[in-house]
Amino acid sequence: MAEDAAATADRVAGPWLTQADYDLADAEFVAVAGRHALACFLCHQAAEKAVTAYLLARGAERVWGHALADLCEDAMALDPSFDLVKSVAVLLDKHHLGARYPSALPGGVPSEAHDHHDSARAHELARHVRAFVRARLAELHSSSASAREATDRG
Repeated sequence: MAEDAAATADRVAGPWLTQADYDLADAEFVAVAGRHALACFLCHQAAEKAVTAYLLARGAERVWGHALADLCEDAMALDPSFDLVKSVAVLLDKHHLGARYPSALPGGVPSEAHDHHDSARAHELARHVRAFVRARLAELHSSSASAREATDRG
């Protein structure tokens, strides 16, 4: 028997969402230890993995790139409501490089340039992106279930 769309979405998106959850938990852990630059990077990673999960659930065979601006654009082609989260997600893009490489911060060292305000804000933004993606995936499940019910009745 063929796997239905909701089961396929769970199978491909599930591991990505699970890792996003771990990344967010790790971000909180390292922030408590004062490693705010790493926490910011992990928040970016969590949001990136959440959007990647959505794209894979919608049938993307491969997802390229790390910029949340681009990933959200790709998601907007499938669901225009991703425009709502793109403005939040792009704020995390600065942490992909800026939280790790001194060359991305003129005259600075990432571990010295990020503080608890940065990591707290990044965590808030990443949680927002993850919640948005989970809501979109839940809508996919409900529309898939409705389509199955209509087919069964028809």
